Amino acid sequence: MASSGDHLAGAPPPTTPPPPPPRPPPAPSPSPAAVGNHQNHTHHAAVTSPLLQSAADAADGPLARWLRRLEAFLSAAGLAASTPLGVAGAASALAVLGLALPAAAVALSPCRGDRVACDDFEVEVFELCVLLSQAAAAGVALACVSRKMAMYGLRKFLFVDPELGMRIRFQKEYVAKIKDFFRTLMWWIVPCFVVKVTREFFRCSHIFQESIWRACVIFFASIMSWMYLTTIILSSCMLFNLVCNLQVIHFDDYGKLLEQDADPLVYLKEHLQLRHNLSKISHRFRMFLLLLFLSVTASQFAILFKTTAYNGPINFTNAGDIAVSSVVQVVGLVLCLHAAAKISHRAQNIASLASRWHALATCSTDSTYATTPNSSGNLVPFPAHQFLRDYSESDLESLESASLHGNPQGTAQLASYMSSYHKRESLVLYLLANPGGITIFGWIVDRAFLNTILMLELTLVLFVLSQTLVIPTKTLVSSYIGLL
Repeated sequence: MASSGDHLAGAPPPTTPPPPPPRPPPAPSPSPAAVGNHQNHTHHAAVTSPLLQSAADAADGPLARWLRRLEAFLSAAGLAASTPLGVAGAASALAVLGLALPAAAVALSPCRGDRVACDDFEVEVFELCVLLSQAAAAGVALACVSRKMAMYGLRKFLFVDPELGMRIRFQKEYVAKIKDFFRTLMWWIVPCFVVKVTREFFRCSHIFQESIWRACVIFFASIMSWMYLTTIILSSCMLFNLVCNLQVIHFDDYGKLLEQDADPLVYLKEHLQLRHNLSKISHRFRMFLLLLFLSVTASQFAILFKTTAYNGPINFTNAGDIAVSSVVQVVGLVLCLHAAAKISHRAQNIASLASRWHALATCSTDSTYATTPNSSGNLVPFPAHQFLRDYSESDLESLESASLHGNPQGTAQLASYMSSYHKRESLVLYLLANPGGITIFGWIVDRAFLNTILMLELTLVLFVLSQTLVIPTKTLVSSYIGLL
């Protein structure tokens, strides 16, 4: 700066007095550019470091950890195979653990054939029904769920991918739902496992008297096969339940959003996203739900027919496996239908919430003031006498008469009010006409759908019972004549 000052002082003629020295800069430094760059870098780091830290926390947060655990569990079960090698391994595991092992257990059983002495602890027909029913349900789960998991990946499959609208404030709810997935799965597997082990112990205790090694092979083969098939069936059903429960979080948040005073266009865009997600879920799981329902229904009625037509003794030892497998399959189907009906009811309830919001916004008046939304979206007082004075005709005529009377402020307020009213009304009409929900080829899974399924199942049950438990006419007539 000294050399610069000398140059300025020497530039004018010697007769003029030297000008005052220039004011020093506010932050003098030998290298101001370096200082400026350092300050800008410090400011940039101060701004971006929380964002980078939040991104790192999101990548290593609880949600990411639980998603990795869930993916590892599904991969071990064969439901998350994303490569051809993984798909081949899952199919091989199903063939070996789901078909070969229980078939070997039935083949090694000393009660093959028509041996009346084994009816107290094993019936071959019952064992074959259980084997085929469990293998069919597990095959449906692997064929439908693993294919979709390989196409989309776990995050997009669960709709928690950042590109699909994952929000930081929902991570705690996501983690809670994933924990419920494992908790519910354990609550159903453990009791059934205890019953299964008890039944196999009593069954093998009879075989143990003839051959020790045969009893041990049959025991472990039956337990391993049942555990593998049960895990696949319940995991696939709970996965669909988890997807629906994660969407319930967004529908609950949408209901809270309706309690605010926002632009109807915001509500419309949010609902379009929710409806798009439900459409994707329905498309991905419709074949799984349909085939699972058909396989479980067919297996249960086959078992019902075999047990009611069987003339021998039926007890816990020879028919306990039927009860355990039936509970697993029916529970899995009920979990799917409950989740689908739950999310459908939440989607249909949105129209009710929107109607209430529209009514409250429209009818929030008292004897003196009405309320109209301003530019910020909040309700502000609007004098009611302006409606009585200037707008006694229809809405269009009211606007014309208001402009003729020279009341531009009242015209603008009424126009804003009517515009907001029509926006809310169009949103409510849209929600009423598009309720949404989980669909199976166009059929919405709600209470009416469940009632239809119940009536169908009851009809089939009565039909099977009529074919197996009917009393012969001759016997009934002979008994009646004997009583006379």
